[in-house]
Amino acid sequence: MNEVINVLENHRSIRSYLEKDIPKDIILEILTSAQDAPNSINGQQTSVIVIRDKDTKRKLAELAGGQPWIEKAPVFLIFVMDFYKTEVAVKKAGKVQIIEESAEGLLAGAVDAGILLGTTVAAAESLGLGTVCIGGIRNSPEEIIKLLNLPKKTFPLVGLALGYPADNSRKKPRLPLDTFIHEEKYNPEKIVEEIDGYDKLMDKYLIEIGREQEKNWSDFVSQYYSKVYFPKVYPILKEQGFKMDK
Repeated sequence: MNEVINVLENHRSIRSYLEKDIPKDIILEILTSAQDAPNSINGQQTSVIVIRDKDTKRKLAELAGGQPWIEKAPVFLIFVMDFYKTEVAVKKAGKVQIIEESAEGLLAGAVDAGILLGTTVAAAESLGLGTVCIGGIRNSPEEIIKLLNLPKKTFPLVGLALGYPADNSRKKPRLPLDTFIHEEKYNPEKIVEEIDGYDKLMDKYLIEIGREQEKNWSDFVSQYYSKVYFPKVYPILKEQGFKMDK
């Protein structure tokens, strides 16, 4: 199998790490390669905060809703939507930046951060590191903005814990391909049937790994998507300059 495909297909979240530091040159290699990921209009409206300080990681673990693997990981990255640096360029050109006030700007910044995150995960895992993505940093965006000294026109979107794996967690089953790949146009017909089957598969998987008390996919997703689970995001986005009124 192609080495890149093999790395991608063997992805799993790792939350337990060896007490082994990651050399700075490895982090630099990972992020240098990730910077070459695609981005909207070559605006490069993303930045990465590299965090090794134990006190900062401990605070972030608390702010993310109590996620101890953030503190235990030797390196924690935060991916930032960054229209501050594009504003510097726009001002230099003698114009006024307004893109961050639009829905398109928000989507472009978030999409680019997602692409950057995925590329970083692939690069890190190709070098033998384990990773887990942390959306929980959006639980306390105001506090994290202050902690990391983020200027206006920026927003912390997602984190990534990095470390050498201390365990071999099982790969979690994904939804059937029929719910994911659509030829030519979206096909909703098989979705209900395939999700029913996937819930049964997840029930079986959870029993096999000794976590039968947990919910299947539909029940788990409904716990989050039946409410706005990070309610501070919208008001802090607006405070940071992302008005979304254009």
